[in-house]
Amino acid sequence: MLIASAMVAAGVAMFGLSVAQLGARNPQMAQAIQPLQSAPGAETKPSRPAEPATTGTGSRPSEVPPEPARPDADAQKAGAQPALPPAPAEKTAPPIKER
Repeated sequence: MLIASAMVAAGVAMFGLSVAQLGARNPQMAQAIQPLQSAPGAETKPSRPAEPATTGTGSRPSEVPPEPARPDADAQKAGAQPALPPAPAEKTAPPIKER
């Protein structure tokens, strides 16, 4: 317990010395980056691009309607190919036997 108390006291003393040393230094801070400067002719240029013209919130950007990943049976008979390969069969274990 005595060793632990001595270690805590040493830590508090080191903290106090560090704070005193920081306070004694010049408090002037360095600037990390240069201030922003405007480009020549920036007053005449728009600040951001114009918003794209849309017909409403969430509308699709093109006129192509979405297609299902798996065409229905009639479409497959007509020659439509599925966009995705068939899903693997689920693997199940035999039921647990009760004792």
